[in-house]
Amino acid sequence: MDKNPNLTLILCYFLVFVLFFGLYGCGTVSKIGSQLTSRLEKEVSKKADKEEEEDLATLLREAERFFNRGSYDLAYEYYKKISDMYPGSPQAILAELRMADSKFWAGEYLEALSLYESFEKFYPNNEAIPYVIFQIGTCYYKLKLSYDRDQSYAKKAIETYERLLQNYPKSPYRAEAAKRIKELREQLATHEFYVAQFYYKLGYYRAAYNRVLYILNNFSGTNIYQQAQKVAPLYYQKALLETKELAEGTKKDFWGDRFP
Repeated sequence: MDKNPNLTLILCYFLVFVLFFGLYGCGTVSKIGSQLTSRLEKEVSKKADKEEEEDLATLLREAERFFNRGSYDLAYEYYKKISDMYPGSPQAILAELRMADSKFWAGEYLEALSLYESFEKFYPNNEAIPYVIFQIGTCYYKLKLSYDRDQSYAKKAIETYERLLQNYPKSPYRAEAAKRIKELREQLATHEFYVAQFYYKLGYYRAAYNRVLYILNNFSGTNIYQQAQKVAPLYYQKALLETKELAEGTKKDFWGDRFP
């Protein structure tokens, strides 16, 4: 680039001025002036485009540098600047994806989830969509709670991984997705068995048996399935007894009073 980018423009405008008055009265002055003005405009446009490309390349380079060294907050800011300044460009689309990656690797899974889902919504045919779906599932996977707590995130993770396997069976992420589905199914089954045992201890045998029955109908192939099979006969008998007691009005609640 020129050390003085305005010098060339000044000289060009001076040349136009000289030619204009040198050819004053000549019939070609208007044509020559128009041609020179057009050429000047093209040169200015080329210079502006080149500077814009250099600015964009610098932003991308800095964003990647911060991302690769683990400075995800700074990387996010640079990617966001690219997205805001160059909307619709291939670099801006990449930056939107990398914004989600920055949040993910920073451990901010809810924010990353929102950005990945937004990317899938606006660019459904992008070649990165299999990766994006896998990352959505992984955000849910990271957000899941232990088996004795709410399992909404675990269920969402399974749904997302299954969607990946169904829509992109040849995806390079299929093996890991299938592995995690198996793990998550085991956790859901463990949760159901935990609740069944809790109801059983309280004497709510019908509720306990329903949970065991749910495991037997939905979680074959898990380790918990075998445990559910073992206790099912006992839970069933207890459930029948509870049904009889309720019909006769003899069932007592936790405090020994008549069950409503």
